[in-house]
Order: sequence, then structure tokens, then C-alpha cells
Amino acid sequence: MLLQIISIVFPIFAIVLVGFIYARRHAPDMAAANKVTIDIFIPALIFDVLSGKDFNLIEYQELGVGAAVIILGSGVIAWPVSRLLYYQFKTFVPPMMFSNYGNMGLPLALFAFGEQALPAAVVMFIVGNTLHFSVGMKLMDSSVSMLGLFRIPMLIATIAGLAISFLKIKIPQLLAVPIEMLGQIAIPLMLFALGVRLIHIDWRAWRIGLVGAILCPLSGLIIAVPLGMVLGLSDLQFAMLVVFGALPPAVLNYMVAERYGQEPQNVASIVMLGNLASVVVIPMVLAFVL
Repeated sequence: MLLQIISIVFPIFAIVLVGFIYARRHAPDMAAANKVTIDIFIPALIFDVLSGKDFNLIEYQELGVGAAVIILGSGVIAWPVSRLLYYQFKTFVPPMMFSNYGNMGLPLALFAFGEQALPAAVVMFIVGNTLHFSVGMKLMDSSVSMLGLFRIPMLIATIAGLAISFLKIKIPQLLAVPIEMLGQIAIPLMLFALGVRLIHIDWRAWRIGLVGAILCPLSGLIIAVPLGMVLGLSDLQFAMLVVFGALPPAVLNYMVAERYGQEPQNVASIVMLGNLASVVVIPMVLAFVL
């Protein structure tokens, strides 16, 4: 069991470590790479998975509902904690809700459960990101328009992929191969970018970061384990939902906080310490579900 867990998490954290070491020596500007990942590589991955002939959305509807309940429920748990500790709501609660579905969730699904788990992981990723770009943005700025969702490349790729799957349209190999190749870039590049981000930890805000690192996976697990039983998920989907609940805060939380001037250094500490803590949390959760 120990060797199995090591074989799952080692490739993930090894790539993150490479990104961290490289960033310490060269301080690369990842802004352009991150934009291309969000605009091209992740949409290509989503489209490739959803347009596949073996994808059936109905098989994953309970899993999608479970992912949404975990996200919203984590916010409900985090709200009184923020009040108790006198943290600003917009600083503390969103990172507790919106986790690292991309940088860590997709690679974990691939390495822990194999290629057959990727469609389910993509469904949870879509649910998480759709809620982040709708509910999450509304939490930060109530004037945000929901129509803006339909300009997001990931959502466009989702709609296109589902439409092709539903209509049973076969993508010509001439197009399918380059789309698949573009999608394959996403996972390792997201892990590398996460490692680069880790050099920006502000240790002066370690207290709120530590609280977040504990509460984020804990609140997710408190909801995910009983919820998975209630939904009657298969063993594989139950395991994936539990791992989803244990994921650390998403790096996107920091980007959003920086955009709105919402204590970005505190949010950065929550995000980075949460991702560092996942080195311990994720193997423990894998030991439980495997």
C-alpha cells in the first residue's frame, strides 16, 4: 500500500518540486504560460475528454452534484470560522470553497485511478470552475454579470464537447490528434506552475494560512464521506469524491484576490500553505480510499 501511494503522489510532487527549484534560480514569469494553459490547453483537455465516444454525462451526474455540495457546504462551514477568528469573509471563505481541481485534482485522478477516471475528474473540475467563475466572482463583486461565463474558453469547450458527445459526432483524426496533444500539455504544465507559485509564500501571514491549510481539506472530507454514501456512488466515484473533498485551495483564489485587492498576501498564504500541507494530507486520504 505504501509503495502504491508513493508511486501515485511522487510524479505529482516531483514536477511541483522541479517548478519550485527552477523558480528559485531563475524566477520565470509564468503569466503568459498560465494564460495559454487556461485559454488553450485546459479547454483542449476538456473537449478531448467530453467529445470521446465513451463519455456519458448521465454516469457522472451524482458525482457532479456531490462536487457542488462539497464546494457550497465548505463555504457554510468556513463562514462561522471566519467570524470567530475575525477574518474577512472575502479573504478566508472563497479559498475554503474553491480547491485545486486543476493543478492537483486532474493529475491525482490520472495517477491514482488511471485513464478511465479522467472523465469523472473532468466533470468535477468543470463543476468547480463553473461555480468559481459564477458564485465565487459574485462573492467578491456582486455587480459581476453571469453572462461573462459564456466567454470563458473552458465553458465553451465544455458545451462544445458535450454537444459532440450527445450528437455522436466523430471528430476526424486530423483534428482529434492535435487537440489531444494540446490537452496533454495541461497537466504537467499546471503542476510546474504550482511549484513556481510556491516561492511567493508570505510567512508573515502564517497563522491564517495554517488555519486554512487545516480547515480546507477537513471541511471537504466532513461533507464528502457521508455524502458519497448517501449518493450511492460506485467505489471508484466514492474514492474520487473523497479525494476531491481533500484538495487544497486553488491558486486561482490568489489571482482573484489580487485582482480585487482583497488582502492578496493573506490569500497567498492560505493557498500556498494549503498546497504544502497536501504533501501530508493527500497520501493519508489515498491510504483511506485505496
